[in-house]
Amino acid sequence: MGGQYLGRARIGDAEGVLELLGLLLLAGRGQLRSRQDLVVENLLLRHQLAVLTRPTRRRPRPRLRAWDKLVWMLARGVCAAWRTHLVLVTPDTVVRWHRQSWRLFWRWKTRHPGGRPRVNAEVRALIATMSRENRLWGTERIRGELLKLGVVVSNRSIRRYRWRGPVGSPSQSWRTFLANHAHHLGATDLLTVQTLPFQTLYGLVFIAHSRRELVHVNVTANPTAAWVWRQLIEATPWGQKPRHLLRDRDAVYGRDFRARAERIGSDAIATPIRAPKANAVAERVLGTLRRECLDHVIVRNERHLSAVLAEFVRYDNAERPHRTLRLQTPEPKARPTTGMVHSRPVLNGLHHVYERAA
Repeated sequence: MGGQYLGRARIGDAEGVLELLGLLLLAGRGQLRSRQDLVVENLLLRHQLAVLTRPTRRRPRPRLRAWDKLVWMLARGVCAAWRTHLVLVTPDTVVRWHRQSWRLFWRWKTRHPGGRPRVNAEVRALIATMSRENRLWGTERIRGELLKLGVVVSNRSIRRYRWRGPVGSPSQSWRTFLANHAHHLGATDLLTVQTLPFQTLYGLVFIAHSRRELVHVNVTANPTAAWVWRQLIEATPWGQKPRHLLRDRDAVYGRDFRARAERIGSDAIATPIRAPKANAVAERVLGTLRRECLDHVIVRNERHLSAVLAEFVRYDNAERPHRTLRLQTPEPKARPTTGMVHSRPVLNGLHHVYERAA
């Protein structure tokens, strides 16, 4: 090796001569240094070599782990010449690691359970429930309700745990709105029924929202705007007209249906396009008619369908419990609580009515 450098020097290579002199100076300096400095330098250089030869997954640069950073932070405090041995990163990077470690250490050392006591889960759930069920209430109003219950919570805690609804102005729910206006609402809808000889019949149903009562039902094979209007007149006798009548956008109602309904005191509101939930009460009633009646009967003709629907309407209004009405019937009446229980068949035994003998 030395012969090669000397050979280069003999042919006048100044770079080779300088490199050889540098190696000789380093060797002489190493003889003067203490064993401890040599061990530290060897350790730091070997550590960097291990990092460079560490297997990686398609990463052009070696990835330093937390232990690698710890080694150089310790070297910064132990070895005075640590900067001269650093190759992978700059000295400023090691200084930054040390400062980050000091912040973590100080955060751990100065930890304390100070501050206000944490609000328990029950109070947090109560705050969320109040804000969700009362959209018009603000933070101060909720705090007042909590004080009535003996719960002391700050406004800041209420703002933190209150229910976050959709962005927009506070508004009551549709359920609340419909419940407050149910006695003014009515609904109507058409259903189709296939008969034994493959004829299509149409039934028109009118429902009162207040007690889910089936007000009027009629059947035809050829529905027209004139026929629908006649059914509306029969379903809304004097003094029993709903203020608002919900309907879909079926063309059978005619273009002037709303204008004609307004002249008799009812506003016939058409639901949005492809929005069956806008007339949910009528849709649920039609589903009940099919599940509990029409799906179990083969209709022969128009007369047969009228008789079946008329009997089921009487049963539904007078005897069938409704979950929406808390298992009460649309037509409430006094019922005896003592006596023998008798059953009466409906639709030839498809349903039964159970009542006590008076």
